[in-house]
Amino acid sequence: MTATGPSDAAGRLRIRRNTPEDATRLFALWHAAVEATHHFLSPADRSEIAAMVRDDYLPAAELWVASDAADCPVAFLGMTGAHVDALFVDPAHHGRGVGRALMDFARARHAVLTVDVNEQNPRAVGFYERLGFVRTGRSPTDDQGRPFPLLHFRLEASGNG
Repeated sequence: MTATGPSDAAGRLRIRRNTPEDATRLFALWHAAVEATHHFLSPADRSEIAAMVRDDYLPAAELWVASDAADCPVAFLGMTGAHVDALFVDPAHHGRGVGRALMDFARARHAVLTVDVNEQNPRAVGFYERLGFVRTGRSPTDDQGRPFPLLHFRLEASGNG
């Protein structure tokens, strides 16, 4: 299943399912996005998480990929049901509407969306708040028990940010 989204500086976006051929590019994209936004992670944390993303998450995940006119992935969205597990945008495409396009794509498929966001990533927190997500709680650690607090957000169908 594919869909198109709004134009960005690189041209028309295409939203499609990931393929095995995307794996290397998606990992590079994830890595660049984490380097640009997750300054709170130590090099050891980044390395440990990178191994999990590269070896476990990306090979098994069914993702929605936003690709440019040349079909090169510029962002991806991972979901479990209506919960956003991952949204990563190539830093070269930050601020161009790519993340919003993927979230609009998800919102068109689910009446309610939830997401957990690292509290120490204020750009991501602001992004979800601008889209209309409302904070519903906080956890003092991430899903692996690391000391990186998570903020829990929810978006109802009427939240059209």
